[in-house]
Amino acid sequence: MNVGGLWTSAGINIALCAGLSGLYSVLRKQPTNACVYFEQRLAQVQAQNQGTFTLDRFVPSAGWIVKAWETTEEELLAIGGLDAVVFFRIVLFHIKVFSVAGVVCMCILLPLNYLGKPVHHRTIRTESLTVFTIVNIRQRSEWLWVHCVVLYFITFCACALLYIESKSIAKKRISYILGNPQKLSLFTVLVRAIPFSGDSYSDSVTNFFTNYYSSSYLSHQMVYFPGTIRKLVKDAEKMYDMLKVPNLAQQCVPHIGRCGLCGVSRKPFRILSKGSDNTDDDRPGFVEDLREKESAAALVFFRTRYAALVAAETLQSPNPMLWVTDKAPEPPDVFWANLCVPYKLLWVRKLGVYLAAVILMVFFFVPVSFVQSLVYLDRLKENFGFVRKLSEKRNFIFDMITGYLPSVMLTLFMYTVPPLMSTLAAVEGPIARSGRKISACRKVIFFIVWNVFFSNILSGSVLERFDNLSSLWDIPLHLANGVPSLAVFFMTYVLTSGWTGLASELMQPVVLLCHWLDILLFKGKVVLGYGPMTFPYHTEIARILHFGLLGFTGSVTAPLLLPFLMIYFVLAYFVYRNQFINVYITKYDTGGLYWPIAHNAIIFSLLLTHVIVLGVFTNKKAEVCSSCTIALIILTLLFHFYCRQRFFPVFQSTAAQVVMEMDRQDEHAGRLKEFHERLNSSYCQFQSSPDSNKDRQLKELNDHLHSSFGSFKSNSLAPIPKSLDQGKKNDDHDHQGEDDKTPVKKSNYAPENSLADLLAEDSIIYLH
Repeated sequence: MNVGGLWTSAGINIALCAGLSGLYSVLRKQPTNACVYFEQRLAQVQAQNQGTFTLDRFVPSAGWIVKAWETTEEELLAIGGLDAVVFFRIVLFHIKVFSVAGVVCMCILLPLNYLGKPVHHRTIRTESLTVFTIVNIRQRSEWLWVHCVVLYFITFCACALLYIESKSIAKKRISYILGNPQKLSLFTVLVRAIPFSGDSYSDSVTNFFTNYYSSSYLSHQMVYFPGTIRKLVKDAEKMYDMLKVPNLAQQCVPHIGRCGLCGVSRKPFRILSKGSDNTDDDRPGFVEDLREKESAAALVFFRTRYAALVAAETLQSPNPMLWVTDKAPEPPDVFWANLCVPYKLLWVRKLGVYLAAVILMVFFFVPVSFVQSLVYLDRLKENFGFVRKLSEKRNFIFDMITGYLPSVMLTLFMYTVPPLMSTLAAVEGPIARSGRKISACRKVIFFIVWNVFFSNILSGSVLERFDNLSSLWDIPLHLANGVPSLAVFFMTYVLTSGWTGLASELMQPVVLLCHWLDILLFKGKVVLGYGPMTFPYHTEIARILHFGLLGFTGSVTAPLLLPFLMIYFVLAYFVYRNQFINVYITKYDTGGLYWPIAHNAIIFSLLLTHVIVLGVFTNKKAEVCSSCTIALIILTLLFHFYCRQRFFPVFQSTAAQVVMEMDRQDEHAGRLKEFHERLNSSYCQFQSSPDSNKDRQLKELNDHLHSSFGSFKSNSLAPIPKSLDQGKKNDDHDHQGEDDKTPVKKSNYAPENSLADLLAEDSIIYLH
């Protein structure tokens, strides 16, 4: 691909981004679209005034950018929780690293690459973009030392920023736990693989925990098979719908005569009085039916957080397949369907999911190969005459086929990946909905890195030289040849999947289309609409980290890629901030568990960059630079192992000191009894419609399961007590940022505007 093809792709994507952004700024001002673009805000305020018609509604403006810029991290924490803060820390990390790397590489490496070989340069439009990569440096050139020094500099900056962010986020996680003493999951343990003894699984749980945890055991709630529970709820709601019909006694007339078919007289429908005690006669049978529907899983409640932590982290039985304990998720986060899965079948599910993911990646190699055939269309002109004629003209159509169409096709193929990975993650058996997203995030990252990065290189570079691949040492050499040659394709992919993808995220075209269809076809009734949506972390974090991988691998080999990535990350900062403020709602929070995934992905990107540059230095016969790169790989691995020991345990488990400190504070304040009362009514395995709560049978079922909802939401961060912060060392203070010195306080951010004020917000900012 030449510069003309890149310009064609850039022009098309810039026009799409500008058009979609302008259209978004107009559509968001229309009152009928408020449920699409202000779902998060409408969840907090009551829309009373729809506003009057003004011409400002149809004037594009940039007020949403100003609002996104003015939103602080404390307000973001109150809106989206710690996961939102971690997400934007990941975005800011890439902005900081690539801003420094972009200045150094564009000012130093790009001129060196362009002037690396004494060749005659053509006009800019017909110039091949490989002259801007490290491929244009001649062998044994002394300028390769500059590339090695820049590689060290970028690695040092990335590791330093990674250390600072890891330390800050680890402290925020501790403060997040301390600032949420009402998290009932800290008192709760999930127990699976319960052996059957006595009359029911419930009796087994009671006997076991009263025997071994007599001083700390509080109560428990059994988990029931979801199919049977749904049937009970459905029957109860149907019965209530029948009973709430007015004047039922006058409408239902008993018939004493026979029906003539079965020969049995029809019994009259008898309505019991409110004071009748006959309903209590069926209660023992009702409870007995529930016992038969119990699964081998239960939620066990303890008197203190420390007791629950000890029970969750301890092996309960000599047989590790019995009495398996784990920390319970928060009530809105529980994945009830997976709690009933037999524990001994989980490894079978995981194995099946891994095999399905591998098969999916193998089949995805076919469309990737087809996409690469369009990128290397010049090489097909020897076999196809029409390609030869098209390449000789070098017109707009040829530039669009080689520059824009491949990235569009790959982007469309990749849209099918997150739903598939989310489904596979659900089948795997996570106990929490957030756990399903974390598992899907790992799978999407692995899938994208393989199919967008390695598969493109394999299909476009390595397969052409497969006959020469004789050892594993040849893989870095072929990667070194393939990455610079595919840098242009990755530029167009950033333009299409990155820039245009962000504009599409703003527009929400699918949600907007379904909303309009509901208005036109169903008179405003929500039939096709999506309703409140949570932020797709498994999709967007994978996208951010993949673009980070492209940036690290292309920083030294193809510096021209960095400006496109910098623009993407800056746009992502504003777009996602706007979406958190206005669109997405937060139902559950992992407490920053996405950061270890980002840390591992960034380290992998650095190591892969080192391997690729090592292959380049080997091809260029630069032995000393190759030796220095091997040393850099070792240093990066040592840094990674240190960070895993220093920060990762904070994300893997809760510190005993933290929960003991919380227990002591609550005991002195007398709040433990309140938490114990809330535990009996916090976890609800099933929900019913509001009207059906009046039904007596359904209320009995709720009372028996202790399952009426107890909702709360607090995302504040509390300062870490000095007793919990004794592990600091002097070297930590040298890298301490401003966020580490001042604890984040609870934000009072709560929009109180009417709907008209929300819609007019852009025009007000724009006019000022």
